[in-house]
Amino acid sequence: MKAIVNQKNFKKALGIVEKVVAKNTTLPILSNILFKTENGRLKLSATNLEIGINYTIGAKIEEVGQVAVPARIISDFTNNINDEKIALIVKNNVLSVNSEHYKTQILGLDAKDFPIIPKIKNKPLATIPIKILRNSALLVVDSIALSEARPELAGIYVNFENDKIIFASTDSFRLTEKQIDFKHSLKNSFIIPRNTALELVRVAGELEGEIVINISDNQVSFSSDDFEMVSRLVDGNYPDYKKVIPDKFISKVLVNKNDLEKNIRLAGLFSSNISDVKIQCLETKTNITAKNPDRGEIETDIPSTLKNQPFEIAVNYHYLIDGLKIIDTNEVVIEYTGQGSPIVIKPGDNRKDLVYLIMPLRK
Repeated sequence: MKAIVNQKNFKKALGIVEKVVAKNTTLPILSNILFKTENGRLKLSATNLEIGINYTIGAKIEEVGQVAVPARIISDFTNNINDEKIALIVKNNVLSVNSEHYKTQILGLDAKDFPIIPKIKNKPLATIPIKILRNSALLVVDSIALSEARPELAGIYVNFENDKIIFASTDSFRLTEKQIDFKHSLKNSFIIPRNTALELVRVAGELEGEIVINISDNQVSFSSDDFEMVSRLVDGNYPDYKKVIPDKFISKVLVNKNDLEKNIRLAGLFSSNISDVKIQCLETKTNITAKNPDRGEIETDIPSTLKNQPFEIAVNYHYLIDGLKIIDTNEVVIEYTGQGSPIVIKPGDNRKDLVYLIMPLRK
């Protein structure tokens, strides 16, 4: 193999694929990135057997070929050189990386031992703008369960339903649902694993244009002209979380989002080991208090507008901040749905596309 590539493009490609390279693996080949010439371009591939990524860049191909190269070495080397062009030459599984000021040789492995990243050949499920996909996943990713005790909760639920796509996640303590308008003829739903969702959010920030979503029985792929990610899907059925979302409220309060977030953070400094802060919503203000026997206590208030009766709740302040940060309006609405029932946080402009729930702490 002999190929000449632009250093910046090569560096970007390495950055996109290297994050899924398996670490501390019993299969040494998984610590490598596969370089392969294909259709007059250079394709980089990496996999940890759960997620696989292919990324293709333009190159001057003088000789076809392929090799698997240790990801960390090639990435660290490329990140520390600034020469505009890099020549990649492979002979006997040794990759020579040459530029104007550098000549190096990296010992590689036989490309034949590199796992095949599956190709889903079904009819595409949907084609949507990359930024919409990324932003929707980003809004719900914090609510994914970290524990694998209930595998179906350890991912993002994606539901193609009528003229919208619904993204949802819950860890049983909080729940996020994001809806986007999308005209679509096929109904389908699946669960994207947490690590795949995180990688998709990361990589999508580097991409432009549209992305094609395709699924098979147990796999999903996200692809564009230069990029493809293939991942396993989570087995199992997602719980009927809609039953948890209250359709009525007892009281609700309208408050400035930045003021609320700042004061919740301050109160969090004095929360106990269960991260609790107390919120008391009155007619014209909201009081926020926290108390810790080892640190002290705090009481603060901010202006707000209450509808119906005053109420008081105790919540995990980390969960509340996570909910506030995904809302893009200046004001937020907090709906109180009864003692022991979840509180509902929504954008302050009456939009219905984003809902965030938190289960209250017991007093």
